[in-house]
Amino acid sequence: MEEKYNESTINRPEGDRPVNAPVVVVNIPEFIKKIKKEKAWDKNDRNAITVFKSDKMRIILVAMHKKAEMTTEHPENIFSLQVLDGKVKLHTDANPIEVRGDELFVLHANIPYKIEAVKKSIFLLTVVE
Repeated sequence: MEEKYNESTINRPEGDRPVNAPVVVVNIPEFIKKIKKEKAWDKNDRNAITVFKSDKMRIILVAMHKKAEMTTEHPENIFSLQVLDGKVKLHTDANPIEVRGDELFVLHANIPYKIEAVKKSIFLLTVVE
């Protein structure tokens, strides 16, 4: 396993945060504060930060404003979405499902979907390769 660190960007100049190491501690409340203070949160309908990334798994903390949407027509990976705060609606070919704070859903690969923020929401998206 190769240790990996994020690189500095204009929006995140501090850099050097581990995203893959034998142990990665993720301070979720601090990351939530960080993404909500960034200009991207004010300008766009969402903001996100990758908190872990290996060859087989990625974990992304996502904040979405009300009515923001994420859509994928040809998903290749299984993933889980754990709502930390707010409420999202999962749209697939089946009936839409609302998922609230402290709930989780898992979606298999190859199922087209749309995730809609019913209200301001924060969630962990875990993608398995």
